[in-house]
Amino acid sequence: MERKKILIVDDTEFNRDLVVQLLEEDYDLVSAENGEEALFMSEKERPDLILMDLGMPVMDGWEATRRLKANDALKNIPVIAVTSHAMVGDEVEARRAGCDDYLPKPIDEDLLIKKIKTFIG
Repeated sequence: MERKKILIVDDTEFNRDLVVQLLEEDYDLVSAENGEEALFMSEKERPDLILMDLGMPVMDGWEATRRLKANDALKNIPVIAVTSHAMVGDEVEARRAGCDDYLPKPIDEDLLIKKIKTFIG
């Protein structure tokens, strides 16, 4: 069975490494440090799912998600916002930007895996 590919987008190496350790046994993983890199990697790698941090330098996750969803070739890739932006209304804003789901930090590992499986099995 072909392994699904997940793009992990986070400007903090520690956060990326944490998710990699959690998922590397079951998925092929690629990563990006900001929204601009995320767009480039999405075009190049065609991931099955994107875990998108929202607060990043260069281009934030809100803008990167809007651009992904505006791109016909990439718009069907599910995007889960994984973010410390956990204020009331942030989930609504994330979904408005095009995120398919939302997960506040610190990451609940079981919930993350459940959400991933919902989208890509």
